[in-house]
Amino acid sequence: MMKILVTGSNGLLGQKLTEIILSNPELQLVATGKGPDRFPQDGKYDYAELDVSDGIQVEQVLRLHRPDVLIHGAAMTNVDECENRKDECWIANVDSVKNLIVACEKLDIHLIHLSTDFIFDGEAGPYTEEAEPHPLSYYGLTKLEAEKLIKASSASWTILRTIIVYGIVNDMSRSNIVLWAKNALEKGAPINVVNDQWRMPTLAEDLAACCVLAARKKKQGVYNASGKDMMSIIELVEKVADYWNLDKSLINPISSASLNQAARRPKRTGFVLDKSIRELGYTPHSFQEGLFILDQQLKKGANNSEPGA
Repeated sequence: MMKILVTGSNGLLGQKLTEIILSNPELQLVATGKGPDRFPQDGKYDYAELDVSDGIQVEQVLRLHRPDVLIHGAAMTNVDECENRKDECWIANVDSVKNLIVACEKLDIHLIHLSTDFIFDGEAGPYTEEAEPHPLSYYGLTKLEAEKLIKASSASWTILRTIIVYGIVNDMSRSNIVLWAKNALEKGAPINVVNDQWRMPTLAEDLAACCVLAARKKKQGVYNASGKDMMSIIELVEKVADYWNLDKSLINPISSASLNQAARRPKRTGFVLDKSIRELGYTPHSFQEGLFILDQQLKKGANNSEPGA
């Protein structure tokens, strides 16, 4: 039996990892996060409170549970907050990874690290794993720095790069672009959406499945793990409107420059997925299939509370 420890288990990816690991009898889960477990599963796994920025605590928790694989999903990901709170961002996205590397090296744990398309400038997307990074934002810079530390370490590691993760958490406490757009349009609220950025949105279940594939195979290296459909952000929102028969006239196209955001965003990212499909067996859903999966989850009563904007 393989024991997998997950950081950030209360988040969207963390909850999907909990579901997929618990559904597999050959896998054992240790879930960790800041504060209490928000996705309790009746004692089917161990849960430990863990602040990954505390190196002593990291080693204590890993020594206690001795996982075979650590999937690092915890991070500071709000791009503008990272730009405005650089010290906090560095601690969350770089120093914390240093702590995990040290412990994984000592305890012979395979480290799976989640990275981002924001390590690229968006001038030449979609990108292969070998493309030269050039981040435009401090968030992207910290995620690239974490990658460099992992690659320079003596730990066993896999880096999975992803793009715009969407899905539904158990208590609907977190939103993402799909739920934000759906919620706003259902309320009849006009929304401004950029028309000059292109991405390949990723279903959270697909990313979780890729993490588990990487854990099973312990493949050393960098792998792209996004959705397979390239679209502009406004196309993404229009597809959400079409799927749930919402009023597209409420969608107001704007340029990225008009938003005056603290952090610059890459124009066109996207990933070439051939390596992940070939070496990991990764099989991402189309965006339309992803919307269907979300719709089925909502119909089963996942939306007991309104998602936030």
